[in-house]
Amino acid sequence: MREPLTSETWADALDLYESSYTFVSVAPRDHAQWWLDFASIVRLEARDPRGWRSIDPDEEEFDLRVDPIYPWLAPPATIEEAERFHGRVRELPRSSVRSLLVLLGILGLDVAKASNWERRRPGMERRADVIMSRFPSGTRFHSNLGWKGDHPDFYEQPVTGMDPFSRFGWDAGLIAVNDAEVGVFWAFEPI
Repeated sequence: MREPLTSETWADALDLYESSYTFVSVAPRDHAQWWLDFASIVRLEARDPRGWRSIDPDEEEFDLRVDPIYPWLAPPATIEEAERFHGRVRELPRSSVRSLLVLLGILGLDVAKASNWERRRPGMERRADVIMSRFPSGTRFHSNLGWKGDHPDFYEQPVTGMDPFSRFGWDAGLIAVNDAEVGVFWAFEPI
């Protein structure tokens, strides 16, 4: 039975990322070109329309005083710049989103190296299902990761590359886009 989506179940679901350096935020979709909404989210200009929990691991970071978009690279500021960002992500089928949401909560993006994986897996998947329930059928999902096949299972195949969006050695993310909201789920690995 699926848990109802409430501010409490959403907050609990985001505990999926308690052990990783992960940014999570959802904001209203205000632009036809959703990359501009993505930019508003990473610049911390847009907030969750429901007032629900977000995660910003750098909220208290000193570097934000010098560079307000730290650790992100400059997101698109115009429609022309947004057009260039389309090639930096691939659309991911909904059937693969759950395993990617879970993977973003595992350090190193490798379930084989995750401690107590089989014991933790059901709880992590339950939380991923709650997150997915916020994004109804018709939502499109995009990731900066590489993968093989049309419906990747991120538990079974390694990530085959990525197009970084940050100043770190690597980062991995998921962008959920529908007519009402844009969600950003991004894990960073500072090296």
